Amino acid sequence: MVKNSKNIRVRKRSPEKNWVPDSEQRYAAIDIGSNGVRLLLSRVMTTGEHCVFAKESLVRMPIRLGADVFKNQKISALKEEQLTSTMIAFSHLLKAYLPFDYRACATSAMREAENGLSIAERIQQESGLDLRIIDGGEEAEMILASHIAETLTPGYAYLYIDVGGGSTELTYFANNERLVSKSFAIGTVRLLNEQVGSSSWRAMKAWVIKKRPKNVMVNAIGSGGNMNKIFRLSSSKNDEPVSYNEVLRIDKLLTDHNMEERVRLLHLRPDRADVIIHASNIFRSIMMWAEIDAIFVPQFGLADGLVHFMHDKFLSEQPRVIPSKESIYQSSVKLSLPSA
Repeated sequence: MVKNSKNIRVRKRSPEKNWVPDSEQRYAAIDIGSNGVRLLLSRVMTTGEHCVFAKESLVRMPIRLGADVFKNQKISALKEEQLTSTMIAFSHLLKAYLPFDYRACATSAMREAENGLSIAERIQQESGLDLRIIDGGEEAEMILASHIAETLTPGYAYLYIDVGGGSTELTYFANNERLVSKSFAIGTVRLLNEQVGSSSWRAMKAWVIKKRPKNVMVNAIGSGGNMNKIFRLSSSKNDEPVSYNEVLRIDKLLTDHNMEERVRLLHLRPDRADVIIHASNIFRSIMMWAEIDAIFVPQFGLADGLVHFMHDKFLSEQPRVIPSKESIYQSSVKLSLPSA
């Protein structure tokens, strides 16, 4: 175990003092997960090769698709209506925001739903938004598009842990390079519904131990709404990591309170209060198996990765072309958004 984890940092790139960007691009990212639907509006400010990603707005709708899918293998008519209405509302927000580009992705719940594809087609017809249902590998790639490897302290190994409602995505890094990734069907909504067997836990434990880099200290990087809340419940500040002992303390704090107390005393949303104990258990277990003493929480996820992916695509295709206001408007028109 690490003795001085507080001295290790996930380095953050920050702008110079009095920095004024040469250009700005706006992006929108939609993440349809198992426990909620999120719209991230983000502005990227650039000077030369220096970029700053600023989150301008995050809208979340508590639509728990996993509650239907992981029990009945399909999304109910009610949840379908809620999701479609949400996407129509998001399309109007995009029309007002005028992003240079956007991406809308759905993960495990839509992926496993028998009617997932037909609902995606309906959303496209009624909202004008092109919705892609991605697999676990693509999900991990999009999350990692935020270039987390570039911010890691050389000489250490890291295990990236993203816990969602339907799955847990794991990736080992060492020497600033991705070594191996794996997606496991162990998520907070599945656990809430008692739909994860002991064999799944054994498989994840075996993978974590077998793939752990040898003869090097390993720290963790945590992602997902539950980990963000665990960080806020901890004593860590800013970019300080949360120690394993602190994760144990918070895990006990959560389990010592019932659902009503977690909402009233710990100020958790109801749709967070019932699943966070399962997320805490996942993080605690993985850290124990991998002998990890500290977990960093940079507070980004799939939507953030989508923004980085879009901006990387823009830079690769038009490395020296900065879009004018007119071209930004024309790009927004290409989104096929409905008229007001």
